[in-house]
Amino acid sequence: MSDSTPAPTGRRARVRAPELIGKGGWLNTGGKQYTLADLRGRIVVLDFWTFCCINCLHVLDELRELEEKHRDTVVIIGVHSPKFVHEADHRAVVDAVERYGVEHPVLDDPELATWKQYAVRAWPTLVVIDPEGYVVAQHAGEGHAHAIERLIEELEAEHAAKGTLRRGDGPYVAPEPEPTTLRFPGKALLLPSGNFLVSDTTRHQLVELAEDGESVVRRIGTGVRGFADGSAEAAAFSEPQGLALLDDGSVIVADTVNHALRRLDPATGEVTTLAGTGHQWMQGEPTSGPGRDVSLSSPWDVAWWNGKVWIAMAGVHQLWAYDPADGSVAVTAGTTNEGLVDGPGGEAWFAQPSGLAATDERLWVADSETSALRWVDLEGGVHTAVGTGLFDFGHRDGAAGQALLQHPLGVTALPDGSVAVSDTYNHALRRYDPASGEVTTLATDLREPSDAVLAGDDIVVVESARHRLTRLRLPEEAVRVEAVAHRTQRAATEVAPGTLRLEVIFQAPAGQKLDTRYGPSTRLLVSSTPPELLRAGEGAGTDLTRELELDPAVPEGVLHVSAMAASCDDDPANEYPACHVHQQDWGVPVRLTEAGADRLPLVLAGLDG
Repeated sequence: MSDSTPAPTGRRARVRAPELIGKGGWLNTGGKQYTLADLRGRIVVLDFWTFCCINCLHVLDELRELEEKHRDTVVIIGVHSPKFVHEADHRAVVDAVERYGVEHPVLDDPELATWKQYAVRAWPTLVVIDPEGYVVAQHAGEGHAHAIERLIEELEAEHAAKGTLRRGDGPYVAPEPEPTTLRFPGKALLLPSGNFLVSDTTRHQLVELAEDGESVVRRIGTGVRGFADGSAEAAAFSEPQGLALLDDGSVIVADTVNHALRRLDPATGEVTTLAGTGHQWMQGEPTSGPGRDVSLSSPWDVAWWNGKVWIAMAGVHQLWAYDPADGSVAVTAGTTNEGLVDGPGGEAWFAQPSGLAATDERLWVADSETSALRWVDLEGGVHTAVGTGLFDFGHRDGAAGQALLQHPLGVTALPDGSVAVSDTYNHALRRYDPASGEVTTLATDLREPSDAVLAGDDIVVVESARHRLTRLRLPEEAVRVEAVAHRTQRAATEVAPGTLRLEVIFQAPAGQKLDTRYGPSTRLLVSSTPPELLRAGEGAGTDLTRELELDPAVPEGVLHVSAMAASCDDDPANEYPACHVHQQDWGVPVRLTEAGADRLPLVLAGLDG
């Protein structure tokens, strides 16, 4: 950023906002291309996101209410900044904008041009630009909607008084709806009748299809985003995903954006809620207890295993389980830290687990953000079959130790003991054989497959971006593909070997202060890939500033930084102030050079002075 100019009031730093540029152009504008000058007079919130990222999807939901409330003064612009190669495909961005109900303009920036101009380091990041075209705030991670709304109200009053606020309709133009039977379906289930139950995610419904996988038998849910129990006609979902069949014939539904587990009685069509409060789980909240009293976080898939319903809790990088015997939920594996670490369930790290499949001995997990296939043993230990970490992905067959996937969302147990992986961003169905340790490709040209189910001698694939189920014959001859390996497109930050000062910048929103009633209100966790990169400075602590010691013998790697800060309303008269948790995980690729920086600032909330 450049052209720093002091605020007229002297109380708010302002930096001239760089132009919005993106090779993919604009979506949701009716074909019009915009510049910052076109938006002058409006308060602009830039949402740097990528559609693989669960935290980005959380922020989309956080912004919906703010977007509606301030529609005549605020313009939210999504800046799509890809992590995976597939996310740089313009057609995939168009699909994602519809899939997740994005109702504001989106700039497709496949080369990360605007990301670099704004010095963004993490998904998601929100940047606020005032009506005169100056950056006035930056927030990384989730939980900032309340702070941004407070700032918007201040900016509205300030610029209305100055005469620089322009009210009116925004640039958003809704796309024409497509008349397909399904719309970005997520998961599927074979019912005892031979029919298929499909989560029609973007239409907020469940759809029962006949044995042909095409003819609609019935729809369950109103088709409008909501959270309501009741009959098939009255019940409401919000982007449902995973489905699991229980022995009593009922179906468990992962109601993802409602952060809830629902139960469907296929005989009556009645829908009830088993677990979740309807609100997203945040750090510090209970991780076990009666299902209806405990908040969940973006449950993406469910599977019946070992007498419980296991939950791929994508939003907090964990596995949980629901016990139908007493109606309780509890964490079973994962620490909430994002990454790939094996070991006992309480020590393992996941990264957005999104698909589950159960066999007698193993629970298979599609761990999407690490592009990994993992499994849990009967003692609760976590193992990795395929995958190496957050930043390596591609399409490569062969020995599992060097094979590559790209953001898989589904896994299916096959009769011979192997598993099929819905390798979503490679548009492929892959197979891993534990007996041989080999990975092969079963089928390609499947557009964003997100799940697959066995039906007799066939495997039926949920082709999410083609809005249909596709039937393939098993066993298939393995398809030979040319090996392709990728790393994340983000440029590495050049840092000096030796001492590096890490500073997580957090400024409590106006009218709030750090919440220290129950001890430290901040938390910082640091690790690295490879671990040898850090000679000192790894581990957890409460100070948001830390001295790291980088080993000169390790030329490059990734610093993993997780930060949390809690702030509460600063009103002595209020005995029960509202409190908010701000949190973000960064994976910062670094390259060691003698001319590199000795300070690494990461903005959680505020501006780096």
